[in-house]
Amino acid sequence: MRSGLLGAMLATTMSGAAAVEVTVKNDSLVDFSAGVVQAGFVTGERAASWLTSPCTGNLVAAQIFWRSQNGVSGKVLGDSITIHRAGTFPTPGEIAQQIFGPLLTDNVINEYRYLDENNTIPLVVPVTQNETVIVSFTFAETLGASGPSVVNDTDGIQPSRNAIYADIGGTFLWLGSSTLGVNGDWVIRAVIDCPVVPVNADVSASISTTPASYTAGAPLSYTITIANAGPAAAPGTTVVDVFPPSLSAVTWTCSATGGATCVSGGSGTIAQSVSLPAGSATTYTVNATVAPGTTGVISNTVTTVVGAPAVDPDTENNSATANTLPAANDLIFSSGFEPLP
Repeated sequence: MRSGLLGAMLATTMSGAAAVEVTVKNDSLVDFSAGVVQAGFVTGERAASWLTSPCTGNLVAAQIFWRSQNGVSGKVLGDSITIHRAGTFPTPGEIAQQIFGPLLTDNVINEYRYLDENNTIPLVVPVTQNETVIVSFTFAETLGASGPSVVNDTDGIQPSRNAIYADIGGTFLWLGSSTLGVNGDWVIRAVIDCPVVPVNADVSASISTTPASYTAGAPLSYTITIANAGPAAAPGTTVVDVFPPSLSAVTWTCSATGGATCVSGGSGTIAQSVSLPAGSATTYTVNATVAPGTTGVISNTVTTVVGAPAVDPDTENNSATANTLPAANDLIFSSGFEPLP
């Protein structure tokens, strides 16, 4: 392979969905940085990058930086671009998809999103997070010592990430690029469409009292529900209820639905972290005794706070308050009237 230094502007053609697309690469090339044109490939030879997907999504584009020594040569028709599953380096695994007859323009990063020349069949290769995929380019013709050709960067080559399918005396073999004198990473990339993970979790609190009004010295119960309407999970949600001093012997139990988790029970103040998948809820059943001589309104508030990574889009429903009035008889006694004989 013959090499030559260059300082070219890299051009990309990202789609409008760039916010969820990640360009996966081994190389360090950026605008106007140096690279090496690896001219000298012959018909049927290939250059390949071993790439790692950052997410579970779809590989939707392949990119190849193509350049001649002077950067102004005409367009060239390649044989194919192949997306492989992982194999054993330097040999790729099974073919996942192929683009035949890619047209390459000099001195830009050429991007390919379709399998056909009419741009009707999109390139879509499902991938999982941390999966290794290989993007290889096959030369359709021998282009000579001045290129154009594929390019590598100039800051060293990563092990087991760059390969060549080389003609060795009439026999084609997969070899690591470094064994053939290439000292940089191929500027051969993939674009992975990574779905946006929702973070909004609408967590709400509600509370009700049994009975609806209290009698001093008698039992009083609360039912507290903490629910997550989603769309994201809220794994680190804090629930706090500091019961008023007019309640004594407070005990509580917690039940969970929809995959939620909570501490099963306790006494006194509720202060715990619960996990709330979207569509789930935790329900607290609280039993207490109203202290003798209690008068006026018993006010009890439960509050929930959503922790990272979730974000609550509506914090107005994160607290709920039960204001419980005394029963009618207690109202009469509190006014100083005796009941009729």
